[in-house]
Amino acid sequence: MIRFTRYCLLLVLLGLGACNEVLEPKPVDLLVDELVLNEAADVQPVRIGMYSALRGAASSIIIAGDFTADYIQFNGTFTDYRELGTKQITAANGVVDELWRNLYRTIYVTNFMLENLPKVPGVSEATRKQVTAEARFLRGFANFIGTYTYGDIPQVTSTVQAPNRVIGRTARATILASVLADYEAALADLPSVTSGSTNVTTNATYLNKTSCQAAMARFYLYQKNWAKAEEMATQVIGSGVYSLQPNYVDVVTRDFTSESILEVGYSLSDDPGTSNFALNNILVGRREAIPSNQLVLSLVSTEAGTRQTTISFSTQNLRGNDNGWTVRKYGTASEDNNNIVLIRLAEMHLIRAEARAQLGRQTGANGAVADLNVLRTRAKAPAITSTAQADVLLAVERERVYELAFEGHRWYDLVRTGRAQAVMSAFSPNWNSRYELWPIPQREIQQNPTLSTQQNPGY
Repeated sequence: MIRFTRYCLLLVLLGLGACNEVLEPKPVDLLVDELVLNEAADVQPVRIGMYSALRGAASSIIIAGDFTADYIQFNGTFTDYRELGTKQITAANGVVDELWRNLYRTIYVTNFMLENLPKVPGVSEATRKQVTAEARFLRGFANFIGTYTYGDIPQVTSTVQAPNRVIGRTARATILASVLADYEAALADLPSVTSGSTNVTTNATYLNKTSCQAAMARFYLYQKNWAKAEEMATQVIGSGVYSLQPNYVDVVTRDFTSESILEVGYSLSDDPGTSNFALNNILVGRREAIPSNQLVLSLVSTEAGTRQTTISFSTQNLRGNDNGWTVRKYGTASEDNNNIVLIRLAEMHLIRAEARAQLGRQTGANGAVADLNVLRTRAKAPAITSTAQADVLLAVERERVYELAFEGHRWYDLVRTGRAQAVMSAFSPNWNSRYELWPIPQREIQQNPTLSTQQNPGY
């Protein structure tokens, strides 16, 4: 079943960002079936709860996007990562279950807010509109990730537990229509951020109109609505709210950079550095997964430029099947790069480049190549000179590898572009087309009688 009852939702407010707004009230633990929203003072804790629920899904989003694809090879002892590394994924995989649970936690808390906020007295109209918009966006974002990960998923629009325990799968087209409706509603009422705003932490931690436009640019890209993808990406790029870091290494080594659009933060008190699903523990501490040899060759090439700082090499790790390479984008609690960035400005240039290439506009000031070369100039990589549409589209695919490695995009990119079978069958003899979707978690199949006959094919 979609298990909403008795989930422990840790609302560690310090972890959402290093600004005064998120230091109050003090951190609290809540069970989602005991959430309270009766008076105006209750709004902020539940609001933070919505963001915290999404934060719980962040590491699993990165794992789904990059570990399912050709970026990693297995190097440890955990079954979950062996399955992902060897491309033998099962419905019992712990990460498959972890992502599902956290996405539906997000959906539950946002539904709770949407159901109850209209009834709370003493809340200003401005606050009511903003928090409602945030809830709509976060629910839409969770459904977007959910449907592109698992396919048809249950559409949950209330907190009434009895029907939710037996709800079946809803067609992806219906889920995506609801995502767009949530995004459009959020866009209308989220606050604007002025060009040149210096509070980069707030800009990336809390939602605004521009961050919503960025999510919509990705939505339209996945839908192959090239004109709308270009339009939304252009609005984000032209807003001036976000700017590319001058040096790519800052993207790897720093939290809350000027180009971060949506980022989930962690503090010294709550950094999940030792959990089974924590990126630093998996990639650096236990080294359950290491960069694949194929990815290493791409990132150390001249074409990648300074993007090679995404990974580093140590002879101390070079033994057995370990190639000695380590991902550097996710640090420990004491380092300044332990956050997870879900959207940043560089992606907007890549979205616009792909959209323009698909529209047949490869060259010129408003062409795809110009956007690619903005990123290549920043990375001190040679400029792209290709002009043929097919060549430029392949250049976009490669540039997404260089620029966005280990930010959770690769598997989703290969599937949405129809390239998964060709790329992944060459990478692994175990690849099967069923892996273009993750399975519905076995726990859900066992506990929800409706889902018991609705597993994805091949699992």
